[in-house]
Amino acid sequence: MKSSSNWLKGGLIAAVCGVLTGCASGPAALSEPMPANLADWSARELPGKRATNYSFVHREGQACVLARSEQSVSLWRRALHVAPGQLDTLQFDWWISDHEPTATVADAQTDDAPARLLLGFDGDTGRLSMRNRMQFELAETLTGEAPPFATLMYVWDASAAPGTVIISTRSDRIRKIVVGSGKKSARSWQRLRRNVQADYQLAFGEPAGNLVTLAMMTDSDNTGSRAEACYGSILLLNEQQQAQSGSLQF
Repeated sequence: MKSSSNWLKGGLIAAVCGVLTGCASGPAALSEPMPANLADWSARELPGKRATNYSFVHREGQACVLARSEQSVSLWRRALHVAPGQLDTLQFDWWISDHEPTATVADAQTDDAPARLLLGFDGDTGRLSMRNRMQFELAETLTGEAPPFATLMYVWDASAAPGTVIISTRSDRIRKIVVGSGKKSARSWQRLRRNVQADYQLAFGEPAGNLVTLAMMTDSDNTGSRAEACYGSILLLNEQQQAQSGSLQF
């Protein structure tokens, strides 16, 4: 069993890197000029980690954000405020390219994915466990920004079956839903639609609060490999299937 000091140096720091997926530690510039509709987005690095490169490109005629990871992890994120009553469906397009076939978000040691969408939600932080509070306080000390109360993550996984719900081993405030799977690249555009309120209820067992952050994440740091994906339009739709403020439309 690890001593408490080793846990604080190892496990807690790793957990903090996990909850930092919703908060910032300083911007990293895009390698290509970005269009006006991406002005509210910026790259966000994680402490002690090499950053994934995000750039604006066209793939098969569709504008998108290209994420290239070389043993790296970082996010491309924006802040927003969408009330639960304004958000029903998440519709998004992505193209899955290179990724490590042994990577899976089901295992903390190989927790990498070519494509993830992260939704950060507000909530009553007074309900957090002591462990969660320690993680959140340390994250805020490191970055000057508190993580979201809860993070719902949609991921492409090399092996876990679609529909699998995974609680992060680093923080139970992060829940992952596998929405696509395959060891080989899916070299075509895919469009997915998810009922956010139903997915949050499934993952956390309670209704969702306000949506406060939206992020893309492509990572390959745990497996020391490489990964690549393109992210197209990301639409936040209400019950009438109308796009809400904060949607990314190409």
